[in-house]
Amino acid sequence: MPVRDADQDKLQARLRRIEGQVRGLQRMVEEDRYCGDILDQIHSVQKALKSVGREIARNHLETCVTDAIRSGDEEAAQESYDEIMGLLKKEL
Repeated sequence: MPVRDADQDKLQARLRRIEGQVRGLQRMVEEDRYCGDILDQIHSVQKALKSVGREIARNHLETCVTDAIRSGDEEAAQESYDEIMGLLKKEL
């Protein structure tokens, strides 16, 4: 199931901002900017991406995972649990 339409525009706007930040990082490196400034910008991009990831994870839990659990299909529910645990392991 795709990201809900209500969230789609908001997420796209955030991703475009992040894309601009990454282009800014490229310029900073090309211009031999101070390493500390580049690292600060990298940190900002990473934080922004994590924020988008949390929003998409919330959407996934509220839609796909919830649907699998409510379906009564034990196999689908277990697959959803396993998927979520796999994603959490990557984050931790």
